Amino acid sequence: MTFQLKNIPTQKKESRFKMHSFLRKEISFGASFSNKKKEALYVELNVLLSAGLTLKGALQLIADSQKKEKEKVLFEEIILKLINGQNLSAAILTKKEFSEYEYHALRIGEQTGTLQRVTKELGTFYKKKNEQRRIVVNALSYPIVVLCTAFLAILFMLQFVVPMFADIFKQNKVELPWITKAIMNASDLFSAYWWGFILCILLFIFLKKTFQKKIWYRKLMSKLLLKTPLIGDFIRKVKIAQFTQAITLLTGAKVPLLNGIQLTKNMVDFYPLETTLEKVEHDILQGKSLHQSMDGHKIFDKKMVSLIKVADETNQNETIFKRLTVQYYEEIEYKSKMISAIIEPFIILILGAIVAVILIAMYLPMFKLSTVIS
Repeated sequence: MTFQLKNIPTQKKESRFKMHSFLRKEISFGASFSNKKKEALYVELNVLLSAGLTLKGALQLIADSQKKEKEKVLFEEIILKLINGQNLSAAILTKKEFSEYEYHALRIGEQTGTLQRVTKELGTFYKKKNEQRRIVVNALSYPIVVLCTAFLAILFMLQFVVPMFADIFKQNKVELPWITKAIMNASDLFSAYWWGFILCILLFIFLKKTFQKKIWYRKLMSKLLLKTPLIGDFIRKVKIAQFTQAITLLTGAKVPLLNGIQLTKNMVDFYPLETTLEKVEHDILQGKSLHQSMDGHKIFDKKMVSLIKVADETNQNETIFKRLTVQYYEEIEYKSKMISAIIEPFIILILGAIVAVILIAMYLPMFKLSTVIS
């Protein structure tokens, strides 16, 4: 059984563009209904359905437990649609808090009588997404904090420490070494144009918000990102893990593989993977198998293509993709620890070198100053 994505109501297509934060924020659907809440929703829904409650009764219990009025209203509206005869997938179709991904998974679950299993898989899906996000945050948070602290320390020295020494040197007419002059010029430049630095940062944020959906911008940024040592391969594996996990859920819900690729392509906010999946989809429509369609694309690992070849030959797509998800998740966790272990001392080393240069530049003239005073 297959279905056409073009038959999805227009209202849902319009909401799709609002959900491109799906992978931009490590699969986050907005502040009002985050991934963490998605995980709790599907886990709780699965437990209640397994306990024998009706879908309406389970959703009513979930609605009553909501602390925020907005979320309680959301569930009440879904329950009302269930009372009016709609099924769960149709009830969430026009809700921007839910994605096409969830809609089709729930829809197939309802059509095949496996809704309970689908909710369990969705809970696992979001649990792993949340874990992936925590891994990424843990890998990058400490280096970013250290880098910001170093930047502020350098600005403090340029703004307050260096000018103090500069006044002493000028008063005593000490001839300054070139390195001291360079540091003092940098201090004067920052003192005169500090507002320009802030303006540049704000302008960068504005331009990013303006052009982030443009094809040329997404292509350029993803290319630069992938070429960044350590970080590039780490991000690539995160995106591939998200792809394999999405396919695992959709194939488990009996969504045809081609439709699963189409759905994943529409939700992935990573330009190289989007364009590659378009080519894979085209090749499959031309009669090629999945592993043949994926072979030759650099974004996919050779080992991954080999395992998918086994899946094509044995018709074990769900099992193989589940194994690939676990494998990539383990690699992501390992690489995150490795990145932290490498970046932290590297940043500290750079910070120490900059501070050392500033101190040397300030203390070199002190020897001449002591001679003048003598």
